[in-house]
Amino acid sequence: QVQLAESGGGLVQAGDSLRLSCAGTGLAFSRYSMAWFRQAPGKEREFVGVINWSGGATSYADSVKGRLTISRDNSENTVYLEMNSLKPEDTAVYYCAADRFYSGMDYREYDYWGQGTQVTVSS
Repeated sequence: QVQLAESGGGLVQAGDSLRLSCAGTGLAFSRYSMAWFRQAPGKEREFVGVINWSGGATSYADSVKGRLTISRDNSENTVYLEMNSLKPEDTAVYYCAADRFYSGMDYREYDYWGQGTQVTVSS
């Protein structure tokens, strides 16, 4: 049974940094692209970024480029989302997602999802 578990969310102030983690079990983690999405209340789930299976390639939404960084440690079956210079508009539930063959921006294409972790940025 595949499980993705996010952690690291919380309440921070604008300008602060936060690092989210997503640990995967029950899958050949190193073979999967890992993505981060977020969803604010009343809004559609939004692509944040994705990292390929090896960690050698990443892609980000324009809204987060330069502030958010995705990395992974395949020996720990974990993917990270480093968030810097946080803004109130970054407030959302953050989800990690995994897919063996897809690494794009469409959340409907990802096979596996975590339960999400709340990030709240106060102004």
